[in-house]
Amino acid sequence: MNENQIETKKDLSFLADGWRSLLLDEFSKPYIENIRQLLRSETSQGFEYFPPKEKIFRALKLVDYCETKVVIIGQDPYHGKGQANGLAFAVEKGVTLPPSLNNIFKEIQSDIGKRPTDSCLEHWAKQGVLLLNTVLTVRANQAFSHREKGWEVFTDKIISLLNEKNSPIIFLLWGSAAQAKEKMITNKIHKILKSAHPSPLSAHRGFFGCKHFSTVNEILRSLGQNEISWTT
Repeated sequence: MNENQIETKKDLSFLADGWRSLLLDEFSKPYIENIRQLLRSETSQGFEYFPPKEKIFRALKLVDYCETKVVIIGQDPYHGKGQANGLAFAVEKGVTLPPSLNNIFKEIQSDIGKRPTDSCLEHWAKQGVLLLNTVLTVRANQAFSHREKGWEVFTDKIISLLNEKNSPIIFLLWGSAAQAKEKMITNKIHKILKSAHPSPLSAHRGFFGCKHFSTVNEILRSLGQNEISWTT
């Protein structure tokens, strides 16, 4: 997948089948052209952007529309080299845990009694947990640098499509940026869990002790669905 493919309707192989069908028309819209031009410009000016281009849509490749059971909404990707992997809050194995992810792991240990060991979080995705950043790229070492460039239109479309599902989804909204998306979740069949953001600046104001991970599994059990294994 390259910058050109972000706007083509001919090759959307970087998306899972269901998302490919649902998002086909988005890739011919002007805002996608703006994103493509943004990424081309970054490259031509010698700037790196993250995650690597082949991982920009990774969340939508690993978790198809029909498989989505839980949605965790992040902000923009990590801006340090080697960190962002296309899944919100995740980093590749061997990378030092960012503070927010470390706090997520602390809460899981407190909540269910065991700390995860795999920071890439692909094992969550494979169980139907969509780890969706609202902005899908960032310039190296410049947090929020790709905000309001078009990505929010794309990810709002994803949230709107999920809202239309006729099977329940559990949305975890951590912090004010994620909670701003609550107004888009109007289908009463879905469940919403809210807390402070896991960042060190706010985790002690309600993220720690929120018990969202055990609560998600309680809800899934009540729906007759498989629980999420958060640690393996």
